[in-house]
Amino acid sequence: MTSLTGPRIVLRPLRESDGPALVAAASDGELWKLPFTVVPSATTVAGYIARALEGMAAGSVLAFATELRATDQVIGSTRFWKIDRQNRKLEIGHTWIGASWQRSFVNTETKCLMLCHAFEELRCVRVQFTTDLLNEKSRAAILRLGAQQEGIVRHERIMPDGRKRNSVRFSIIDDEWPAVKQALEARLRP
Repeated sequence: MTSLTGPRIVLRPLRESDGPALVAAASDGELWKLPFTVVPSATTVAGYIARALEGMAAGSVLAFATELRATDQVIGSTRFWKIDRQNRKLEIGHTWIGASWQRSFVNTETKCLMLCHAFEELRCVRVQFTTDLLNEKSRAAILRLGAQQEGIVRHERIMPDGRKRNSVRFSIIDDEWPAVKQALEARLRP
């Protein structure tokens, strides 16, 4: 697996040694305290990385550390998962970014890199996103990307605190990709 490189962001394959850098990035906002997502803390980062690497070994996940290109500082993580090569679809998820970098260029550039790779290299016909119904910031960010909301999946997963999570599902399909790409690239221009 190779890195995905943009003007300001590099998505490089997640490594077992990334634990301290991920915890440092998640400390920017103490993101592990968020009730609607799973972000690694010092006590959970080893399992977080192990699950990602297991998925990578099985071929169902491509996990990345999100780095600033200028400094190599890890500021978050994201991944392709639920990869279904036969049906040419996958999900972009497990995305989190340190609080200082939220509502900046980071999410747009990251998702542009990932969507370009999914549609143009992996030849996907569908890319989906799923977020907690309670996570209004994430829902708004996904809509800003140009994804279409498809509906609510009830009790889609059980959160670490035992809450039954209702999730909102979004997608972008191959027919929509050229217009979505054009809009994303326009947002990224200086």
